[in-house]
Amino acid sequence: QVQLVESGGGLVQPGGSLRRSCAGSGSIFSGYALAWYRQAPGKQRDVVAGITTDGTTTYMDSVKGRFTISRENAKNTVYLQMNSLKPEDTAVYYCKREPRTPYERAIWGQGTQVTVSS
Repeated sequence: QVQLVESGGGLVQPGGSLRRSCAGSGSIFSGYALAWYRQAPGKQRDVVAGITTDGTTTYMDSVKGRFTISRENAKNTVYLQMNSLKPEDTAVYYCKREPRTPYERAIWGQGTQVTVSS
């Protein structure tokens, strides 16, 4: 059974940093695009950053220059380094293994709260 296990969330002050990790068990990451999403209370779930199989990255505009997504296929792990955090970054963050075909289901992590507050 494929599972994604996240770690690294929590409470941080504005301007601080956090590093999120997402490790896959029963799953090989190397052939899949991976992504981080977030969902704030009362809002839809949005994609924060994505990374393709060849390492190409994309970011939502509000996190460009502050967040970095990376992957380590040998460890079946994807990371999200979050710097210069702002209160508006507060949300539940989810990692996702993107499906390769329309017939394959996406795999989501359990979600972890990140709160940016003084």
